[in-house]
Amino acid sequence: MTDYPETAAMAVVARGIAQKGPWGQVYGPLDLDIPMGGLTVLRAEPGPGRTALQMTIAGRMKAKTGRLDVLGRTSARAIFKVASLAGVAALDDVYTSVRVVDLLTEKMRWDAPWYRLIRRSTEQDLERICRPVFGDLPLPDLTAYVEELSELDGLLLRVALANTRRLPLLVVGNIDQVSSDDDQRILISRLAELGTGQTVVTTTVNRIDPAPGYRALIDVPSMLPRETFHAPAGADSEGEI
Repeated sequence: MTDYPETAAMAVVARGIAQKGPWGQVYGPLDLDIPMGGLTVLRAEPGPGRTALQMTIAGRMKAKTGRLDVLGRTSARAIFKVASLAGVAALDDVYTSVRVVDLLTEKMRWDAPWYRLIRRSTEQDLERICRPVFGDLPLPDLTAYVEELSELDGLLLRVALANTRRLPLLVVGNIDQVSSDDDQRILISRLAELGTGQTVVTTTVNRIDPAPGYRALIDVPSMLPRETFHAPAGADSEGEI
């Protein structure tokens, strides 16, 4: 399903992209069109294929075959420079025994030039880094341990840490890692708000309520179980989007 006009500018255009691993086909070949700006949700089955697709879109992995254009860039190295990736297991996981203040300080030091001394993060740093992502939601306490945060706050914190440079493309791991329906709606609305200044892409395996304001929900047929996939209106027999 899409809700943008065919003439809309595209942030991501993929044609026949596929990825293979030692065990065989990981995903694809598939075609994909993601509009510029707003939040796009890809509906795809959990697993290494979905993760690999997100990594490919964010320039962290090169497709084995096909053509990928992300914001006018076609090489993984060039795409990497304009894309942030957050909330993907094993890529930006944080130790639960680490405090929020330590994560913020580490990220500030990572972003700063090597010669600049970065002191321990403060409440002002917390506000600057996290407020654009959390919006009106309460910010986590600087002294809190990650294990004490809710699923929603934990994921929003990972997004905030990944998004400090506000790159044009933000790819966020699946929203299903927030199990509460109410919190998931809040998460979608926050990602949609970020989409007013960036192109934001995330994934789910479920149908979701359009109320939170995402721009497009796109089924990825080759990455959905046959019993759950229903081709959108206008799709051909192979489920082309």
